[in-house]
Amino acid sequence: MKIGVLSDTHGEFSPQFREFFQPCDELWHAGDFGGGVDTAREIAEFKPLVGVVGNCDDRALIYDYPLYRFFEREGKSILITHIGGFPGKYDSAARRLIHSCRPDIFVCGHSHILRVMYDNYYNMLVINPGAAGIQGFHTLRTAVRFDIDNGNVSNLELFKLER
Repeated sequence: MKIGVLSDTHGEFSPQFREFFQPCDELWHAGDFGGGVDTAREIAEFKPLVGVVGNCDDRALIYDYPLYRFFEREGKSILITHIGGFPGKYDSAARRLIHSCRPDIFVCGHSHILRVMYDNYYNMLVINPGAAGIQGFHTLRTAVRFDIDNGNVSNLELFKLER
């Protein structure tokens, strides 16, 4: 299964991101869709979508995109929330979720900073895909895709686009 990961679109889902995600079976969005419900709908019409609401999102999104998601794909447990942090610097709410769920993969957004790291303490892959949108301080728009097959994560690819 090929997974695409994005966050912080802030109302912008560009053709270049569509092209990068074309081979994906499913997209995971770590919040701040922007554009009301329209951006979320646009992405969900493009590919099956699992997402969470972000701090800048219209509250109407919370009916379809909760504050966090915990689910399984291909033998891996996944936790997604918007504000998360990274190993050694987790947001307190994210740390509680991580401790409770013990995911294999933790996905978050919010920082607009692309980070893919392994957390040895929690034994999990941490992915922050950065920001796919044009709002914010970042100079590169970024996303991630990878394969999950029978409990193995492979072929991780980063996408970068000048803002």
